[in-house]
Amino acid sequence: MAFRYPEYRLFWLAAAFSNVGMWALIYGRLWLMHDLTKSPFMVGLTTTANLLPVLLFSVWGGVIADRVNRLRLVRVTRLMFGLVTLSTGVLITMNILQPWHILALSITTGMLLAIDIPSRSAMLPTIVPHNHIASAISLYSLVFGASAILGPATFAPLIKLWDIQGVFFIISAAYLLTVFMLMLMDAKIHHPKHRPPSMVKGLLDGLSYLYRHSTIKRIIILGIVMGIFGSSLQSLMPALADKVLYGGINTYSTLLLAGGIGGLFATISIAILGTHVRPINFYIVSGISVGIGLMVLSQVDWVLGVILIIGTTSAFSTVFQTMGSTLVQTLSSEEFRGRVMSVHQFTWGSGALGGILMGTIGEYFGVQTAITVGGITILLVAILVGFSLLRQLPNKSDVS
Repeated sequence: MAFRYPEYRLFWLAAAFSNVGMWALIYGRLWLMHDLTKSPFMVGLTTTANLLPVLLFSVWGGVIADRVNRLRLVRVTRLMFGLVTLSTGVLITMNILQPWHILALSITTGMLLAIDIPSRSAMLPTIVPHNHIASAISLYSLVFGASAILGPATFAPLIKLWDIQGVFFIISAAYLLTVFMLMLMDAKIHHPKHRPPSMVKGLLDGLSYLYRHSTIKRIIILGIVMGIFGSSLQSLMPALADKVLYGGINTYSTLLLAGGIGGLFATISIAILGTHVRPINFYIVSGISVGIGLMVLSQVDWVLGVILIIGTTSAFSTVFQTMGSTLVQTLSSEEFRGRVMSVHQFTWGSGALGGILMGTIGEYFGVQTAITVGGITILLVAILVGFSLLRQLPNKSDVS
């Protein structure tokens, strides 16, 4: 198991503190914007302000990750997250917070994420051996799954106890703990061995490497399809709870909880299986299963059935994301890993585009029709890409 490596334990603890901070930071800002404006458009604009810089600048973040010491860079970005969070709490305390402050802070967070994510993702193969990467990623994902369950349960009580500004002060303290854990790690092993000669040439060389590596390219393409048609289920879930199940906010919360539990179960299972997991097989099977799960979900209109299907589909989705990241990190050359992982972030960011697309389909043709379209698309692409991957990597040891 990856926890046997001291550097990974520190890395995981840093992730635990920072993920608690990031969850509360994002959802805390959404609540702030709602509280200030009562406008769904402005709340949506806050999400876009946070995500758009990731889509626009993450490829440049990948170039930076291959030019500088990755650990030192992540130390700086995490410290900046803490300062941004602290400034939010100060603005609230001084009673001068305005909507444009929230948008500016969200854009700043997104730009920091564009730099932070590629470096953080590229660090894992230098911390644990390749045959433990799947376990390391699943354990790393455990903090995300736990926050999806604990976050909704503790957010409101914390606000009631310390007010919203107190929550932001707590978040800033969590980021300081993150930086402390990162400072205990050995920076020498995270310095890139082959630095790109310039930013532009580094970007072009990285894209050229990715274009030539058809296996990684196919994995990322399938991930983007999953992001557009699968992850966007979150955008349809409020309407699913309200218009299909006739349940309202309580049903919506239950569906979110079911998804969180499914994802957490998947991460724990992968961590227990450890080196027995063969990523390529799990990646293909889980992708096909998500497609089938969405198709079944579109035909069910009773609450318990929807809860079970969402929990199961979320579990397969978590396996798919973990195995996709494992494959990309394992197959990528150390020289180009930061740039490859920056492009791999499009599999996550494409959910923003999928939210618009699937939301439009749901608006004009119905929620269940939109889910059906998503399920069929994922299923077909997963079968096609999976078949080509199995032909390319029938028994490769570097993906097992």
